[in-house]
Amino acid sequence: MSVRSALRARPSLRTQRRLTRLMQALLVAIVVYGAAFGQPKAITNGGLGLFVTFVPALLERNYDIPLDPWLGVWITSAVFLHTLGSAWFYAQIGWWDHLTHALSASLVAGAGYTTLRAVDLHSDRIRIPPRFAFVFIFVVVLAFGVVWELFEFALDIVADETGVSMPLAQHGLDDTVLDLMYNSVGALIVATFGQAHLSGVAERVREGLYGALDERS
Repeated sequence: MSVRSALRARPSLRTQRRLTRLMQALLVAIVVYGAAFGQPKAITNGGLGLFVTFVPALLERNYDIPLDPWLGVWITSAVFLHTLGSAWFYAQIGWWDHLTHALSASLVAGAGYTTLRAVDLHSDRIRIPPRFAFVFIFVVVLAFGVVWELFEFALDIVADETGVSMPLAQHGLDDTVLDLMYNSVGALIVATFGQAHLSGVAERVREGLYGALDERS
C-alpha cells in the first residue's frame, strides 16, 4: 500500500473502529439487560451478535485477511440491527424486519461471491464467468433464506412443545413470503454491484488462505 493510500485509509479505519465499538457496547448493554431482567432472548441474540462483530478481527489475526474497514461495519451492522429488532423494533416498526432481512441477505451474498471469486483466483483451471457468478449469488441467498425460514419454523414447533421462548419466530405465511422477497432484494443488490466492489476482498481472502499468486508452484 502506498503512503497516500495509507493516509486515506486511516480516517476510514478510525471511523470504522468507532462505529464498531459503539455497536459492540450497545450489544453488551443488551446482554446485561437480558441477564438483569431475565430475558433469555436478549441474552442469546445479543451474545451471538457480539460474537459475530469480532469475525473481521479474527479473520485478520488468524488468517492474515485484512478486510476493508467499511466491510467490517457492514458485518457488524447486520447483526446489530437484527439484535435491536429482536429486542424491541420488530414489534414496533413494521419495516425493520424487511431492512434486516435485506441487509443480512446482502451479507450472505457478499460472502458467497467472495468465496467463489477466491476459488476462481486460486486455480488457473477454474474460470467463473460474471454471469454465472450473478446467478450463483442469487441462488445461494434464496437457498439460505429457505433454510433460515425452515429453521424458524422448527423453533416455533419446539417453543410450542416445550413452552420455552425462542430467539427467533415466524409470524405467518405473509411474513415468510415478505422475508424471502427482501432476501432477494439484498441478493440482487450484491449480485449487481458486488462484483465491482468485492474483487479486492476476494483477492485478500485468497492470499490469506492460499498465499500470493506469485508464490504458487
